[in-house]
Amino acid sequence: MANTSGSVVACCPALFLSAPASRSGKTTITACLARLLHRHGKRVRVFKFGPDYLDPQILERGSKAPVVQLDLWMAGEEWCKQQIYRAVTEGKADFVLVEGAMGLYDGDDCSADLAAKFGIPVALVMDVRAMAQTAAAIAVGLRNYRDDFDMVGVIANKCGSKYHGQLVRDALPDDLPLWAALKRDESIVLPERHLGLVQPSEQKEDWIESRLESGADLLEEAGILPFVDTLKPVQFMSQQIPAVCPDALLGKTIAIARDDAFSFTYTANITLLQDMGAKICYFSPIRDDSIPMEATAVWLPGGYPELHAKALSENTSMISSLKQFHDDGKPILAECGGFLYCMDTLIDLEGNSFRMA
Repeated sequence: MANTSGSVVACCPALFLSAPASRSGKTTITACLARLLHRHGKRVRVFKFGPDYLDPQILERGSKAPVVQLDLWMAGEEWCKQQIYRAVTEGKADFVLVEGAMGLYDGDDCSADLAAKFGIPVALVMDVRAMAQTAAAIAVGLRNYRDDFDMVGVIANKCGSKYHGQLVRDALPDDLPLWAALKRDESIVLPERHLGLVQPSEQKEDWIESRLESGADLLEEAGILPFVDTLKPVQFMSQQIPAVCPDALLGKTIAIARDDAFSFTYTANITLLQDMGAKICYFSPIRDDSIPMEATAVWLPGGYPELHAKALSENTSMISSLKQFHDDGKPILAECGGFLYCMDTLIDLEGNSFRMA
């Protein structure tokens, strides 16, 4: 479909989940809502606002689809819009969720900015422990702080009882309804550590699945679906993005480190390499013996090498392979934790020193 300006338009219901602050439960609720919609036959695509590596790993498990980070400062408005447009057209998504970062108005390019620029309605996730009617006052204040986007509902997280949720519901105005009152439930809590949530790859498969399914059950029991069903399609227009050269990396194979120690990659970067003609393969510096034979370049992304320093150090075969790859003059991109792996030694969180590459 094209609009009057000639731009191609894709239409799809969409919802932006934000909060007054971090640690309100945005990631858990977004992932569980994605799982609930998936269970009801929706092809859900989730996007994460901001340059986050960890939350998208949870969101991918919830939606069972790739998650792309959207950052207005790093990538620009047009590129971000094009990612949702591609998800709806090429990915055949019939529902889009966007999880915000920090609080609704935090940052120079904040969650509210993206919601306003993209025309996506906002649902406010609130941790309502130690408050009741005050939650409604905060929600109304956040809604009225700006008038360039629509806040359509509130999700009260960690309610102490049904009565607690009812107090919040009754205090909200009619035009800002309570979409769901979620009881406190340790069965859906996701563990945290330094940098953010613990990676799902470090948990047993049934552990993360049970939390996503339990969270989806809670949302359905709370009655969120009738509100979600009222959302109207949002128009996402194609953008004029500079084309990449499709054969710039033709014949190249890029080996990317991917395991519990190295996982901080952006889906969009990998897609770009493939769009430029590169083949992608993966290897584990913890478990594999060597870099894949077909690799013409290596990418060592960030992650948690400090948590796996002993296993990395003891895999001397992989270290020898990486050194030989370097000696052969082949390119290696190492960033953040990947760069730590390339150093002489790495000291873990307990103060133990281990030899690296």
